[in-house]
Amino acid sequence: MCLLFCLNASIESMSQGYAIELYFDPALENQVLKAWNVLARRQISTQLIEIESRPHLTLFTSPFVDIAKLENVLRNFAAKQEPLAVSFSSIGSFPSDSNVLFLGPTPSLSLLQFHSQLCDAMKKEGVEVGDEQRPDTWIPYCSVAEEVPKTRMAEAFTVLRDLKMPVSGYAMEMSLVEYSPVRELFSFTLGMHHISEI
Repeated sequence: MCLLFCLNASIESMSQGYAIELYFDPALENQVLKAWNVLARRQISTQLIEIESRPHLTLFTSPFVDIAKLENVLRNFAAKQEPLAVSFSSIGSFPSDSNVLFLGPTPSLSLLQFHSQLCDAMKKEGVEVGDEQRPDTWIPYCSVAEEVPKTRMAEAFTVLRDLKMPVSGYAMEMSLVEYSPVRELFSFTLGMHHISEI
């Protein structure tokens, strides 16, 4: 009986997947966090805060990864990049049951090329890129709320419309995380040759 309980507890605590996330400069991150906090104070959504996420663009997700292989790919890729200009110019939602609200970045050529080059670098190392993250289907977005009750979606959109758009800054860092809750496995600053391991 104890063995079954312990086994179930360990299965529940296992991660649900992995993601490569692109993080922003502190000023831009704080602008997104303001939206998270306003939605939390109004009790519309606290999901992103509860899972200990950071404001980000998701570049890649997978239920399973070779961590050592991805670490090498990301280290080499990030070292060749420069901080990337990002401008959030729209607010949106996906037609799904998870009721996600997001800020949409202007799909600049530099952002799309950054993502495409990352996918190419991963494919060269035998990392499979799923359908949703392929360069021809990828939709860049920064979540600001998840699990928003349907009855509060209009209110949440109104809150987000009060943000002074566009909100601009730079993507400065990329990280491999496991979730949920979010745990950063390693991180690389764009254009830098050192690693920060958590």
